[in-house]
Order: sequence, then C-alpha cells, then structure tokens
Amino acid sequence: MRSAELVVKGLLRSGIGVRVLEAEALDLPLPDEVQLVKEATPQCLDGCELLIVLGGDGTLLRGAEFARASGVPMLGVNLGRVGFLAEAERDDLDKVVDRVVTRAYEVEERMTVDVVVHSNGDIVHTDWALNEAAVQKAGAEKLLEVVLEIDGRPVTGFGCDGIVLSTPTGSTAYAFSAGGPVVWPEVEALLMVPISAHALFAKPLVTSPDSVLAVEVLPHIPPGVLWCDGRRTVELPPGARVEVRRGAVPVRLARLHHASFTDRLVAKFALPVSGWRGAPH
Repeated sequence: MRSAELVVKGLLRSGIGVRVLEAEALDLPLPDEVQLVKEATPQCLDGCELLIVLGGDGTLLRGAEFARASGVPMLGVNLGRVGFLAEAERDDLDKVVDRVVTRAYEVEERMTVDVVVHSNGDIVHTDWALNEAAVQKAGAEKLLEVVLEIDGRPVTGFGCDGIVLSTPTGSTAYAFSAGGPVVWPEVEALLMVPISAHALFAKPLVTSPDSVLAVEVLPHIPPGVLWCDGRRTVELPPGARVEVRRGAVPVRLARLHHASFTDRLVAKFALPVSGWRGAPH
C-alpha cells in the first residue's frame, strides 16, 4: 500500500492523471484528484497511456488481462518473489515515476496463446494465456491419460499429471518448474511440456509459432481441468480436446531497461557466475 501511495502521489505531483480501482483504493490514503473506477473492465483504461501494476507474478498476470483487452502497455513493479514480467523492483519506485512522466520507456509485444476446448466436435470453451494453458488431472488419485498432437498429427500418448502448453514468456513459469527449457522472449515458439509423465519418451517439445498444439484426453478416465495462466479454470468434459495456437492479440509490456534477458535470468534466479572472464578483447 505504501508503494502504491508513493507512485500515485509522484505521478500527481507531475501533473499526470491517475485512476485506481475503487475496491483497492479503500485502504489507500489517496488525494481527491484520483479517479476511482467502480468496475474492473478493460473500458476503465479508455484514454490511459499506461497501466502500472504493483505486486507479484499473480498480480502481474491479472494486470495482463487488462493490458491485452485494452491494448494499453503494462509496466510491472515487482513486490513479490521472482517477478519475471516486472520491469522494476520496489527500490526503483522514484525512478519508475520519473520514467513514466518523461515517457522514457519502450514498448514490446509478448506473444500469447488462444485456447479452444472441443467436446464431441463442438466448441465448449475458449480462453487465452500469456504464460501457459495447462491441462491437468482433476484429482490426486488417478493419472490423466492423454494423446499429444502437433499440426494435425499424433506424437505420443501417456499417463501424466498434466501438460503445459506455453509461450516463451511462460517458459520461466510453470513450464520451467515442469522441466521445460528457458526460451528467450524474442524467440517465437510454442512449448509442450509434460508434467510427471509415466513414459520413456516424454520430453519437452519446442515447435513453430505457427503450429497448432492439441491435447486429447482419453474418454474412459475422470475428466481433467484446464488452467490458463493459473487464474482461470474450467472442468474438461470426458474425451475433451484442447487446442492451443498463437494468440491473435499480444500483451504489450513497457520496458525501462535495455538489460539483456541473460542478465535478467541471472538476477532473478541468483545464478552463480563467479569466475566468468568474458570474451577476449
């Protein structure tokens, strides 16, 4: 709350108008000139040039829902543990305000995925994700039995806890925890990563960004569930087919730094790099 108060008051001092969701403003000592938004809809960003999100990864993914639907760039300030989507840390709040006021930031687009669930040939659910769509078993007692498909052709089938269908942005999230590769954000690709598969061939797969990935859940087992970005979930009907393809609408992220993704990776995971000498000059 203190961080939000500092950002809001810093922007107001510089003549920048600020809107805050009413439900979240109740606990904040905000000046009267702050506009309060009653409903959390994409329309609340009409006329805004930037969406500033303060929080951990879950809060940033919530902000991404607004950013994607509105087209407004999102600037994340990490108040959580890792915060790969964030561009700044808690100690950078004054710098964040200065860069926003002077428009000293760049905007990059991050690939998303569109998700379609079929049952008996009918579309029963559609969704999207910035990080990943995960097909998972609904309970702990039995494995989820699936057949994987890429570009209309079957690849393999096995029992597992689930399958993560990820973007490069999501490669450092759930897909990473499931043993998938770290993919640089500028690489355009889709990832298919099994979760605890009971099979000899159950390696992570990296495909073309134009590929269509599908997971077919066998009909004789208990139905699974679909999670999108760990925020939105729906129960899958028996025999469901989940298709994932490159999203039609990206999420736009505001960037303050030109640091490489390599440096970000080392910093976020505290990777040991002592002894590095660099290329000879």
